[in-house]
Amino acid sequence: MIAGAFAGWVGIRVGDLLFTALLVLAPCMLLGVLGPKKPWRWVVLVGIFVPIAELCAYVAMTQKPYRSQIYESFLAFLPGIAGAYGGSLMRGVIDNLRAGK
Repeated sequence: MIAGAFAGWVGIRVGDLLFTALLVLAPCMLLGVLGPKKPWRWVVLVGIFVPIAELCAYVAMTQKPYRSQIYESFLAFLPGIAGAYGGSLMRGVIDNLRAGK
């Protein structure tokens, strides 16, 4: 996904895990609203690019991140999980309100 690759690139350039987590949370929430069934797949599709980008930066770039930064990039999955499942829940609430239940 483009959003995940962008979040990984920002994670390398900025180096702020909280900002990277926000960039993972927002698309996962949007995708959770648009496709509420199996929200874990949005976490995988968006969140996997953050550790991949960190690993690629470690292998290919001259300014190498610490190995701990690569390991901490896996923490980007946590806000992705919250966003995807929150978006899925929000879609369920919206569907129930529209149905008049």
